[in-house]
Amino acid sequence: MRSEESFQKLLRVKLDEAGLGYDETLPERLGRFGELLREWNTVHNLTADASPEAVVANIVDSLYPLTFVEQPDSLLDVGTGAGFPGLILAAAWPEVPAVLCEPRAKRAAFLRLAALEMGLYAVEVARVRVESLDHSPFGLISSRAVADAATLLELTARLRRDDTRLLLYKGERAEEESRYLTDRCRSEIRRRGKRQYLLVECSL
Repeated sequence: MRSEESFQKLLRVKLDEAGLGYDETLPERLGRFGELLREWNTVHNLTADASPEAVVANIVDSLYPLTFVEQPDSLLDVGTGAGFPGLILAAAWPEVPAVLCEPRAKRAAFLRLAALEMGLYAVEVARVRVESLDHSPFGLISSRAVADAATLLELTARLRRDDTRLLLYKGERAEEESRYLTDRCRSEIRRRGKRQYLLVECSL
């Protein structure tokens, strides 16, 4: 418990530094997540660095879009991996129905356990590739380090409405990727350090 409390303390400091508001249940949920990730990573190698500092940095990176993205009515995260950003966004929006699409068995198993222990009962983990996901369209689709924007638009075409927004966690190629989008798409880029958040909305 001591390590979990230390993790929560560090998380609160970094959330405050990033200007992210939160209720007290969020650090508690994410503290449990951090402890579970540390435990699982010793056996399953879910992420390259599971130190408290690295995990907190990834959490803040995942949550920063809350400063400019409104809560959606539903969430799809493509390629959630060790939980970033989909599970972390779900922790901030616990009432929002969320599907975490993760085809790899060990990561999907971790996500299911973490969601359960974090009390995120609106989360569903789908162990399929997104192109095989059978679901009604979502309000927000997020993804980090899975594919370029144009490819993700193609893969998620069946899962989008006219008002669906894509929140893509990118690096220095965000502007280049946005230039390849069709004229039916509107896009904008928000920046935080080396991270570029590409927001896309396309009419069908």
